[in-house]
Amino acid sequence: MLDHDVVIVGGGLAGCRAALEIARIDPSLNIALVAKTHPIRSHSVAAQGGIAATLNNVDAEDSWETHAFDTVKGSDYLADQDAVAILTQEAPQVVIDLEHLGVLFSRLPDGRIAQRAFGGHAYRRTCYAADKTGHAILHELVCNLKRYGVRLYEEWYVLRLIVEDGQAKGIVMYRLRDGQLAIVRAKAIMFATGGYGRVYNTTSNDFASTGDGLAMTAMAGLPLEDMEFVQFHPTGLYPVGVLISEAVRGEGAYLINADGERFMANYAPSRMELAPRDITSRAIAREIRAGRGIHPDGRAGGPFVYLDLRHMGREKIMSRIPFCWEEAYRLVGIDAVEQPIPVRPTVHYSMGGIPVNTDGQVRQSADALVDGFFAAGETACVSVHGANRLGSNSLLECVVYGRRTGAAIAHYVHNRKLPALHAQAYLTEAQQQLQALLDQAGSYRIHQVRQAFQDCMTEHCGVFRTHDSMTAGMEQIQVLKQHYQQIRLDDRGTCWNTEIIEALELRSLMVVGEIILTAALNRRESRGSHAREDYPDRDDTQFLQHTLAYYSPAGVDLQYMPVTITMFQPQERKY
Repeated sequence: MLDHDVVIVGGGLAGCRAALEIARIDPSLNIALVAKTHPIRSHSVAAQGGIAATLNNVDAEDSWETHAFDTVKGSDYLADQDAVAILTQEAPQVVIDLEHLGVLFSRLPDGRIAQRAFGGHAYRRTCYAADKTGHAILHELVCNLKRYGVRLYEEWYVLRLIVEDGQAKGIVMYRLRDGQLAIVRAKAIMFATGGYGRVYNTTSNDFASTGDGLAMTAMAGLPLEDMEFVQFHPTGLYPVGVLISEAVRGEGAYLINADGERFMANYAPSRMELAPRDITSRAIAREIRAGRGIHPDGRAGGPFVYLDLRHMGREKIMSRIPFCWEEAYRLVGIDAVEQPIPVRPTVHYSMGGIPVNTDGQVRQSADALVDGFFAAGETACVSVHGANRLGSNSLLECVVYGRRTGAAIAHYVHNRKLPALHAQAYLTEAQQQLQALLDQAGSYRIHQVRQAFQDCMTEHCGVFRTHDSMTAGMEQIQVLKQHYQQIRLDDRGTCWNTEIIEALELRSLMVVGEIILTAALNRRESRGSHAREDYPDRDDTQFLQHTLAYYSPAGVDLQYMPVTITMFQPQERKY
């Protein structure tokens, strides 16, 4: 058994920022960070557009209160406003701290950090490093972890969270290189495992975004919060699904349909292309439904619309958004200086997640916490995004709540002893689980079941939802759960056995997907990213509350928790 004071699972921005804060507060603590990829290959590295903060470098009249209002309005009033206040008040401080750590932000001519417009924000408050902001931040954080001597377990897959008697005590993990199993005991466990985009068949997320931390939490008997709220980013590159950053529209790109019309004037006339993501995604979906989408040969009636940058000019495109140009050219052969980019909505972000308080402590119910268990970043739900996240608030959440959770952990473990843990029982159980997968003489290949599941979620729980469609999806999921019991692995070895990891990740996807669909089926309203065609209106009387979903193999049980409202009363959401 391996012992550490603190174990953080996840090597992205939230996990790294938490580890750095713990090390800064108490350098004597033994901190471990576990990641199933190398930390600088975490999905945070793909974040492009920027990080929001009221630095007032471009718009002097901006304030944290305005940032908070934009965030709450963008959330369709489901965000917890105490958490939003912390997010927006601490934003300038954490950005300056990142600069001092060495992050190379883009600059104004006078040397101050540059700030650009982003969807749903009333002012230009998004700080950026061209269109590679996540890359710039994550690299500096990982370098600082090396300096502080944080132990990195890279390319280890965590199989299980160990919770006994309401206390998180450790994890079970598997080394990809050689199949070695290890039990890790710690005074505090933190999950920063990111999102679950691979639940769907088209996503901007990388292949590692399989919801493992969410699934492990659910399988430990703990709830997940607001999982029905799945963000579709409006501008996924067609047909591959990777992200064309909101920074492109922030710099002035247009969305146009088959008629050459800037159609956002019909949906959000005051904000146009910089409306919040849920509104823009639905607008694109409606244009395509109405036959104003575009075919690859230019005819009307196709599956995408155009993102047009041509009026921006080569110099601006190559200096401000070079990575987006590169992606379009590399993946679909489009030179965005000369040609419009084909786009359609793609699954992007999880507003829901592991329920936590503003110190990152995980909830076991609406009014009770789990001892020794913390979470932050996309895998957590604090909730600062509610039913819809504004662009450039996700990196901010990772850094603000990563830092805040790290500080809470450093104080929590002070003078605590390691918990009592019988490691051999968990080790034996993990060995048996893996051997059962290897011995399973099934008739289905992993990719068959995974593809069918992703297609099911995309068809039955997408941008638009109905009772009948989601009910059909639930029935299909029950069949696919049986198919999962009959998957076959061809690789029986221990050396870099990717089939074992794929089988375990598929289990995570199926747990998370069933929770998403159950929560969506039971929220009989439209709010933010959750758009019910059979319940088109928001219903504050019934559903101005958070969903808490408890998973078991027999099904998902739902409870509800009140929204914290401290500053802004809910009102109609117009742009």
